[in-house]
Amino acid sequence: PAPGMESLPEAVLIRILASIPAVDLVLVCRLVCCQWRNLVDGAALWILKCQQEGLTRAEADAENWQSFYFLSKKRKNLIKNPCGEEDLEHWGEVENGGDGWKIEELPGDFGKEFPSEEVHKYFVTSYEWCRKAQVIDLRAEGYWEELMDTTQPKIMVRDWYAGRSDAGCLYELCVKLLSENEDVLAEYKSETVTIPQENDASWTEISHTFSSYGPGVRFVRFEHGGQDTMFWKGWYGVRVTNSSVTVEP
Repeated sequence: PAPGMESLPEAVLIRILASIPAVDLVLVCRLVCCQWRNLVDGAALWILKCQQEGLTRAEADAENWQSFYFLSKKRKNLIKNPCGEEDLEHWGEVENGGDGWKIEELPGDFGKEFPSEEVHKYFVTSYEWCRKAQVIDLRAEGYWEELMDTTQPKIMVRDWYAGRSDAGCLYELCVKLLSENEDVLAEYKSETVTIPQENDASWTEISHTFSSYGPGVRFVRFEHGGQDTMFWKGWYGVRVTNSSVTVEP
């Protein structure tokens, strides 16, 4: 009989396998034989696929190249409608204190342009507390249970806030990692940020990274909000935009 693929040098077989879509490698090719399973589970194949697709990481960080590949390909902002382009769509548990939430165009009255030209709108709060939240289903976004439980990739949270220069305001951020039953496994809560009435209206980024949070995380609950401190009718409270939650490779 003619020699089969098992007779190929391993380096050649790795190059052939690297041309196959990653999902097929894991779900199909890995089941062919012990040799292929070992190659799919090993680092060399995934290092090559990362090189072919321009995905780079420091060798010192090299633990699981397969997870790094999949996380890099999936990396995106998991917050939907982060800048108010769809009004309040996708935001739940909305608390509309005072005159409630409003969406305005940048820079807004007594405001400043956002550091990124890609952001055009923001949400603004009123004279009593306004809050809104999103719950991200990690499995629905493609982050399978074994990955979250074993690799426990870092979860990066970012938000941007600003006041208007003629009014003082308050701002808060609270993010929770939740289990299947929505038990809180990890939590980050900012201090209550106070912006004085005389301020330069500049945009400030706040961020937090969850790591080593243990197994069982299935949801991320992101909540932010604020109000003005002048108690003026209308929308003189804190402005928020460009919120993000990303699972990092």
